[in-house]
Amino acid sequence: MIDLRALREDPEQLRASQRARGEDPSVADRLLELDAGRRAALSRFETLRAEQKSVGKSVSKASPEERETLLVKAKALAAEVKEAEAEADRLAGELDALVSGVPNLVEEGAPEGGVDDFRVLETVGTPRTFDFTPRDHLELGEKLGAIDMERGAKVSGARFYFLTGVGAQLELALLNMAMNQAVAAGFTPMIPPVLVKPETMEGTGFLGEHADEVYRLPADDLYLVGTSEVPLAGYHAGEILPTDALPHRYIGWSPCFRREAGSYGKDTRGIIRVHQFNKVEMFVYTHPDQAHEEHKRLLAWEREMLDKLELPYRVVDIAAGDLGTSAARKYDCEAWVPSQEAYRELTSTSNCTEFQARRLNVRFRGEDGKTRFAATLNGTLATTRWIVAILENHQREDGSVVVPEALRPYLGRDVLEPIR
Repeated sequence: MIDLRALREDPEQLRASQRARGEDPSVADRLLELDAGRRAALSRFETLRAEQKSVGKSVSKASPEERETLLVKAKALAAEVKEAEAEADRLAGELDALVSGVPNLVEEGAPEGGVDDFRVLETVGTPRTFDFTPRDHLELGEKLGAIDMERGAKVSGARFYFLTGVGAQLELALLNMAMNQAVAAGFTPMIPPVLVKPETMEGTGFLGEHADEVYRLPADDLYLVGTSEVPLAGYHAGEILPTDALPHRYIGWSPCFRREAGSYGKDTRGIIRVHQFNKVEMFVYTHPDQAHEEHKRLLAWEREMLDKLELPYRVVDIAAGDLGTSAARKYDCEAWVPSQEAYRELTSTSNCTEFQARRLNVRFRGEDGKTRFAATLNGTLATTRWIVAILENHQREDGSVVVPEALRPYLGRDVLEPIR
């Protein structure tokens, strides 16, 4: 949720942000109009209510001759107070509905444009040149006895799968490695609930333009999360955080669920785009003035994981029109996938500034003793999809896969061998 006070002081900032996202900049003017109307209606209500109270006190002290006139006036004032209150409530409701749908302000420096207008910041490593035709991750996974898409579809439908044998072990090794790296960096490990209340999902900004991606359980009025960002953002909802403990850094491990609405026909082979996966996610509450630098640190931790796994990748600065509702800036790390001869997203880190904390009422007390909204940030440290890049980049001609050295202590083997 954007700051209405800041909007009054500098509406051009929202207009520029909306233009960068490809959204309607006139929403700023409509918000200002509703905000002014609501404040005027509220002022009128409070003035009339004060007058009503004053007249009410006068009635008991008035002479019989004056009382009748005062009673008539009190009745008229009561009607006006009720009308003014209703008008203030109506305008407040319209304002809340409109402001809740306005995305976060884009950070200065983010590229303008849509999904194809990202900026490549750096390319790390050189894609491997094979002296044989590389297999894709599904063929490798089937030879290794690691991935079973056929039975996943039989049990649950399209875009579901089983990780079997060494596949299950590989995912556990990868996620444990990510957890250990984060804990060593000072993060608190968390295994959060994956069903959340509507106010938590709404507070994080996932029930706007991405609502069709979210699984809902109508009978329980709960949502399945697509990332542990959601429950971790709600963890301190309604609280005032100790200032001296900022930043609060959490590392969450959870299954994630996404409907993949609108992705019909895309990435139907293998485990690149699926309905359920596991993820280790960094989540941070910090001082708004420190959010920009914290964002760089999250990106550095993501890159550390990719470097350990010896994967070629590139870092991209996502364009404003491709940012989620809550994000002011987002960086992705995309690993090279040999079978596709393309870079595919493995990590994403977003600076959500005060947007989520304002909606969830997460504050801290500043040096002046006044409370302020915290900034929130998130970043992927490992997911099931990483298996795709590991298998394909480290494969050998016979279908075996060399385990990256940093991962070997977690997996207990140096090479994954085909079973058939």
